[in-house]
Amino acid sequence: MQLYPIKAGNFKLDGGAMFGVVPKVLWNKTNPADSKNLIDIAARCLLIEDGDRLILIDTGMGNKQSDKFFSYYSLWGDDSLDKSLKEVGFSSDDITDVFITHLHFDHCGGTINWNKDKTGYELAFKNATIWSNENHWDWAVNPNAREKASFLKENILPMQESGHLKFVPRQKGDFIFNDDLNFGVLFVDGHTEKQMIPHISYKDKTIVFMADLLPTVGHIPLPYVMGYDTRPLLTLDEKEKFLKTAADKGYYLFLEHDAHNEIITVKHTEKGVRLNETFSCQEIFN
Repeated sequence: MQLYPIKAGNFKLDGGAMFGVVPKVLWNKTNPADSKNLIDIAARCLLIEDGDRLILIDTGMGNKQSDKFFSYYSLWGDDSLDKSLKEVGFSSDDITDVFITHLHFDHCGGTINWNKDKTGYELAFKNATIWSNENHWDWAVNPNAREKASFLKENILPMQESGHLKFVPRQKGDFIFNDDLNFGVLFVDGHTEKQMIPHISYKDKTIVFMADLLPTVGHIPLPYVMGYDTRPLLTLDEKEKFLKTAADKGYYLFLEHDAHNEIITVKHTEKGVRLNETFSCQEIFN
């Protein structure tokens, strides 16, 4: 097995929204805001080469939305999904599986492209199976008012219409091992219904793709919960349980949204679980 970070692009989000009730004077220390109160955010995906399988976890925003839409997110840098795949020797046609942690636009938008004449949509990965889960899919296609702006039908419905969509098995408890994809999946419900957190056994390490359970290093303290989360008190419990396990077992946490920290470990302290070490993907994957 080989792992590759895939940079699907960078954007900015309102710092207050990213840290909920936590005062700016605190979160600004780890995630400094610009003059518009925006903080740097990455869309760092993960490619798993495992035998004849190429599994891509999440796909970023994509590029099919309007200029007005993208202006809300202050895109920066020149990273893109196709460019990053090419840099590690692959193309979108090589991908066999696309695993979507959840269907918010910044995690799944790159899965669907315009067709050539922009009259409809098509899969960006024409040879891939697209993986979601039934509970989250139902939640996304019948969105609540709070999340409706994050579940874009042009990102979601074409997956099903393509005939390439599959669901991971229904969970028994909060963790399953997915034999189809050869990694474990933790289900969490604080951010959105049945977000999936992959746990990948790699050499002698467990790599955990954190998605929106832990967006950045700045979110390690328990009360630092995003304003976007639908059930923030549940996030507190889920994050506390996970971080204690991560510290006990020495998990390596792959941060999807932290623009400046790629992989971290955590440790127990008198103040609770805190940052231990930071690593580049190259240090851990090579």
